[in-house]
Amino acid sequence: MHDREPLENLTRAEPSVDGRQAGRQPAHVIVVGNQKGGVGKSTTALHIIVTLLRQGRQVASVDLDAHQWSLSRYFSNRTASTAKAGIKLPLPEHWRIWPSLADSRQAAEIEERTYFQQLLDDLSRRCEFIVLDCAGGDQYLSRLAHSHADTLVTPLNDSFIDFDLLARFDGQSGVVGGPSVYAEFVWECRKQRASAGGKAIDWVVLRNRLSHTDAHDKRRVGAGLTALSKRIGFRIAPGLSERVIYRELFPHGLTMLDVHEFPGRGGLRMSDLAARQEVRAMITALALPPADGA
Repeated sequence: MHDREPLENLTRAEPSVDGRQAGRQPAHVIVVGNQKGGVGKSTTALHIIVTLLRQGRQVASVDLDAHQWSLSRYFSNRTASTAKAGIKLPLPEHWRIWPSLADSRQAAEIEERTYFQQLLDDLSRRCEFIVLDCAGGDQYLSRLAHSHADTLVTPLNDSFIDFDLLARFDGQSGVVGGPSVYAEFVWECRKQRASAGGKAIDWVVLRNRLSHTDAHDKRRVGAGLTALSKRIGFRIAPGLSERVIYRELFPHGLTMLDVHEFPGRGGLRMSDLAARQEVRAMITALALPPADGA
């Protein structure tokens, strides 16, 4: 027996009465994933979601990280902050999936797959985009999400520690070796998707927390990613820098696209404008499908 609902709607956003128009394509699934923690997955997911909402798109989000629920806390903070300030900011229809409490691994996977597919099918009928925020590590729900991705977004801190998840790197010679843990994980998910007749996954690696100096290791990581992208098939895009503003906004559930509307903060600083441009460049690089008829 469960002492909780396996599927939990946190924002309780009401879907439109008519839902999506008949004959429209299923929702585009964006998965934000990396087996390493601390790379900015939830911050990246939040900015993607809010950008799409501000474009007038129908967006649902799903939190799969039962250890932290960072994305869910973002939206809880966002709801509380906007209510307190008396303003209205866009929210997605937000859900989280609890891990199964079944005794056996097989039963747990069947249960989680049922919850996951049920929710994805339901959201796809009324949304244009579904954004899935994955936990770190190799978990079954994360594997399910990756195998359903139309666009896979992998934030990566600009360091050899994070690079090691994609491929082995010889620090002496600078030679990039074979695929490593996460790249092999994605490869398996791609094979699952292909065997199910799905379209290819567009894999985008975001270089997060880039330093503003032209450091030697920064150039070496960039060269390594470029070489690896051609071998295992991902695109490289600019991500989010290491900025204090992103941490400051978390308790309020805000993004760089909201700060100008929030009372009491004052005008936009030059660093704010640079951060907003950073977000826009990231979204542009993802090359997501345009609105119908656009």
